[in-house]
Amino acid sequence: MDRRSFIKSSLFGAALTAGVGSTMSSAQPAAGAKNPAVLRLSSQEWLIPGRSLKEKVEKLIKWGGAGIELGPGLNPKDVLAAIEGTPIKVSAICAADGPYIVDDKDQQRKAVENAKRILDRAGEVGSTGVIMVPAFNGAGGNKQLKNPEARKLLIDLLREMGEHAVKAKCRMLLEPLNRGEAWYLRQLADAASICRDVNSPGIGMMGDFYHMHVEETSDMGAFISAGQYLHHVHLASRSRARTMPHQDNSDYRDGFRGLKYIGYQDFMSLECGCRGDRDVETPKTFAYLKQQWEEATI
Repeated sequence: MDRRSFIKSSLFGAALTAGVGSTMSSAQPAAGAKNPAVLRLSSQEWLIPGRSLKEKVEKLIKWGGAGIELGPGLNPKDVLAAIEGTPIKVSAICAADGPYIVDDKDQQRKAVENAKRILDRAGEVGSTGVIMVPAFNGAGGNKQLKNPEARKLLIDLLREMGEHAVKAKCRMLLEPLNRGEAWYLRQLADAASICRDVNSPGIGMMGDFYHMHVEETSDMGAFISAGQYLHHVHLASRSRARTMPHQDNSDYRDGFRGLKYIGYQDFMSLECGCRGDRDVETPKTFAYLKQQWEEATI
């Protein structure tokens, strides 16, 4: 199931439905890392059963979660009321998808202005950042841009969005996807090089274990290549079903070693399907991920 279909079906399911120990643990910092890495588990809001955001936040606390990932239509007042007095923070906002890399200047402006509006709301709730995919396969009806043109255009747009993000006290997060879903930006090192060239604290990036399984030769190497620019991670099984991490015994330890090496401080969030009852399976997957984290020694 591709990412767009997954999010749409998950949001639809959430609209219909309207205890493990703490998952924050640390590792000693590797050479060059300023602080020990932390495991801060999160979940996309529409994947948590519940009639209200407050009820979903309470479930995350019970399961040992640390963050909640929200959609772009969030109401800051409602979000702040739901998390007030709890240990739950807003991880990322998913997503401001564009497309951005198109010849159509009107579409470019539409995408950028939409991203700015989401950044404002994300900053109000203290979010890590707003996820963006530069261009899905077929999006915008234009695949004629060559990589140098696409890169230059994206950097120009990111500089503008990065300036706005700083004012909003948030950041935009580039998300590389696999070749089956996106014609541009597939590897973490490429995203990191774009962040470097934009050179703005308002621009960062993320990684997704599911897409990395297709595009990267080493999870650890990919995260190390992302380094200081990495500010979010998506969790899902490595199989085509993109289900809960524990449901096909996917191994995350190589990637977790990379995160420990760079002293990763931000969230890892579930973006996945589920076989069975999420109220039962989510705490199981949180426990599984904590175990994998502890076993990922460097």
